[in-house]
Amino acid sequence: MSNEHTPLLTPGVCGLTVGTAACGTASDVTPESGPGTGPPNKDPRKLDTFFGVMVPTILSMFSIVLFLRTGFVVGHAGLLQGLLMLVVAYTIISLTVLSICAISTNGAVQGGGAYYMISRSLGPEFGGSIGLMFFLAKVCACGVYVLGLVEAILDVFGSDPESSVSERIRVLPQGYWYTVLYSSIILLLCLMVCLVGAHIYSRTAFVILLVVTVSLLSIFISFLAVKPQDFVITHQGPGNQTSHFNVSYTGFSASTLRNNLGAGYSLDYSTNNLMSFATVFAVMFTSCTGIMAGANMSGELKNPSVSIPKGTILAVLYTFTVYILLFIMVSSTCSRGLLIQDYGFFQRINIWPPFVTIGIYCGALSAAMSSMIGASRILHALAKDQLFGLPLAPAAVKSRSGNPWVAVLYTWGLTQCVVFAGQLNAIAGLVTVFYLLAYAAVDLACLALEWASAPNFRPTFQVFSWHTCLLGIVSCLVMMFVINPVYSSASIILLLLLLLILHYRAPTSSWGYISQALIFHQVRKYLLMLDVRKDHVKFWRPQVLLMVANPRSSCQLILFVNQLKKGGLYVLGHVQLGDLDTLPSDPVQQQYNFWLSLVDKLGVKAFVDLTLSPSVRQGTQHLLRITGLGGMKPNMLILGFYDNCTPEDFFLQDSAFCDSSMGKGSDGEYNFGVDLPSLQAHFPPVRHVESPRWLLPEEYVGIISDAIKMNKNVCLGRYFFQLEGEDKDSKVDGSERTIDVWPLNLLQPGSRDCVDVCSLFLLQMACVLNMSNRWRHARMRIFLNVETESSDQGWVVNEETFRELLRKLRIRASIKIVPWDSVAQHRAQPEEDRPTQALSEELLSAVNSLLMEHSSQAAVRFLYLPRPPAQSSQAQQYLANLEAVTNSLGPTLLIHGVTPVTCTDL
Repeated sequence: MSNEHTPLLTPGVCGLTVGTAACGTASDVTPESGPGTGPPNKDPRKLDTFFGVMVPTILSMFSIVLFLRTGFVVGHAGLLQGLLMLVVAYTIISLTVLSICAISTNGAVQGGGAYYMISRSLGPEFGGSIGLMFFLAKVCACGVYVLGLVEAILDVFGSDPESSVSERIRVLPQGYWYTVLYSSIILLLCLMVCLVGAHIYSRTAFVILLVVTVSLLSIFISFLAVKPQDFVITHQGPGNQTSHFNVSYTGFSASTLRNNLGAGYSLDYSTNNLMSFATVFAVMFTSCTGIMAGANMSGELKNPSVSIPKGTILAVLYTFTVYILLFIMVSSTCSRGLLIQDYGFFQRINIWPPFVTIGIYCGALSAAMSSMIGASRILHALAKDQLFGLPLAPAAVKSRSGNPWVAVLYTWGLTQCVVFAGQLNAIAGLVTVFYLLAYAAVDLACLALEWASAPNFRPTFQVFSWHTCLLGIVSCLVMMFVINPVYSSASIILLLLLLLILHYRAPTSSWGYISQALIFHQVRKYLLMLDVRKDHVKFWRPQVLLMVANPRSSCQLILFVNQLKKGGLYVLGHVQLGDLDTLPSDPVQQQYNFWLSLVDKLGVKAFVDLTLSPSVRQGTQHLLRITGLGGMKPNMLILGFYDNCTPEDFFLQDSAFCDSSMGKGSDGEYNFGVDLPSLQAHFPPVRHVESPRWLLPEEYVGIISDAIKMNKNVCLGRYFFQLEGEDKDSKVDGSERTIDVWPLNLLQPGSRDCVDVCSLFLLQMACVLNMSNRWRHARMRIFLNVETESSDQGWVVNEETFRELLRKLRIRASIKIVPWDSVAQHRAQPEEDRPTQALSEELLSAVNSLLMEHSSQAAVRFLYLPRPPAQSSQAQQYLANLEAVTNSLGPTLLIHGVTPVTCTDL
């Protein structure tokens, strides 16, 4: 799908694209057209409403059922239940027609028919699975029409099972294997037409409709012209027993009408199964499976927004009227025995039987070829979209004229398997279930578009609402289970399996996803409900803004923070230096795809927010203020550490960033225009030691101060390039890791308060990390610093108080008592004890030695970050103190918390 072949809008053209329609219509046989094919002045939109919509739709709905199953329906179900079935079936398809008209008048429907509409509305997963189901429905329908044609042929030319001597024309032997043989021959004929002369079918569709119409007129005239007759019908039953039935054609008779009003379900002589409402409805509904024929021709119509609704609705009304009249006339003139025992009785009562015979043959053969051609086009569209990979890849091959001959061969092979069913009625239920599922999907697509309230969903056909879509979905699903619960359950299970397969294959496309519109609609609604005034400390979670200068050197920190977010908001922020007044356009907008591709590649659940600013400090202020929405805004700023270490290039270490398949995966998925070379080139090389820095120490410390003033918690991460096992493919479970927490301010040796807001925030963040997937088995240690040589032994009480606090906070950790007399002896005077002042090198070295002694083997360390100095002149000294304390420690997080985050109440 990386090279999208069916865009809804062509760049530079004010209008809809024109493509080949497909799905069982005459347009299926037209070679696909596209940019650069054919004369530029040739307009392919040349069909009007009648020829482009009504002819293919009527021809698809007047098939086997009209000639061979009208008596079957009325005879078994009776006139009243037959009319009920007709009303139910046409109600279902009418609701679907409204959805089809709405979707098709919102854009051009191209090759693939129902698959195209559903996939471009609901996305590749749902569209691909329903498209394959619709392909199977077309294949089964082709088998139904072929078996129906064989049945009609045998009614005329089949040898009498009771006679040893064949009559003049009844020369064809009958039986299961003979039926399969005849079906295979007809299928072979359809295959040759589809491979060689498909254009002949396209050009003769109207002629075929005329023949069918003449046959239909002869049937109506015969009801008035033919006199009452009696017939003897012979059937060969089980055990080679021959049964004789005396039946009659009475002409218009009130008595016959009364006898045919009620239901009279009995054995079906073709399958020897007892019929019911569900089985009869399943057979009758196969006549309603051609409603998409006109919508699929939008690329060939002069005015599709007018022709599709008008032509489809007129065709449905016309066929409905014909079926109603036919049901009434049949029930008024034919005995129930005639209707049940001879499905081809129209030939017996016709003024000239060949009229009906020709109509049946033309209609059935036309419908069979139409279904084969339509199914092959659906399969070809699926193959071109590469949704199912290698199994369907050959189906994308087509001839120079645009005929997908490999897809035709696929379709022929599967249809050949279907005809082994041997009887039309045996597979009618499966066909109906597949079609109902496809129609429900079309209604679902329209419902989703309507509920999403997207401004670009502006169909010119307005006679629909979400009520009609929902009613269509419910009615389709209910009738599926009424017809055959087993087939319905199996088809839904198959649909779900296909959905799962496509979901795990993760196809990505540029079609536009209705799920994105629905998610936006719901997220907006719930964000409005997320009231910041109702926030409570019990439900606090970290919402992180991580500032990233260059992802090449920050990937390990990005991955670590992903474990630290605990289901909260996670935003990667970046400041592009510049002034919009001096630039022709905003350079930031073009960078989003690269950053989002980086997020996908790293497998982190993060948003991206970029800004343009004259300085990093000002840009960070912008992001802290405007990032997020409503109640989802960052409450924590995380920065990389400001030191003179030489950054390492993570892109050179991770094989994922060296894999040439990044831009187009093995499944050919769409990459939104960002392949691996583009991603590598977009982010500049890491900074060298002698390279100038964009950020001064004063500005860096100023960012920390700004965040604290804005009531944001601040974290500084150092040495995280040394952290391993954080990538998405890592199997690390943390069982060999240790998390060390130092809740006291180490630059204030006299401090004894380990339960202030900052210390509690430190504990909370360590606990959050310990709850993440890759750290849940890690051991957490908390270090309490005490002066053991002091005369004041209050630290013993503090220790007990702290243990009690941990118990109340449900934090499982071991407490380590660490003497720090060697550090305390270097402390400053109490009245001048401020972290902003220049601390002695002895004190800083002693603190660093203490940390190295007790936490050198820890996987990560949480340290107390002192408040930054108010004067910018002390910024360099502040950073020097932090650098000296954390020198050579390994992955370390310096944290300064300003918001209460712990709660001991229920």
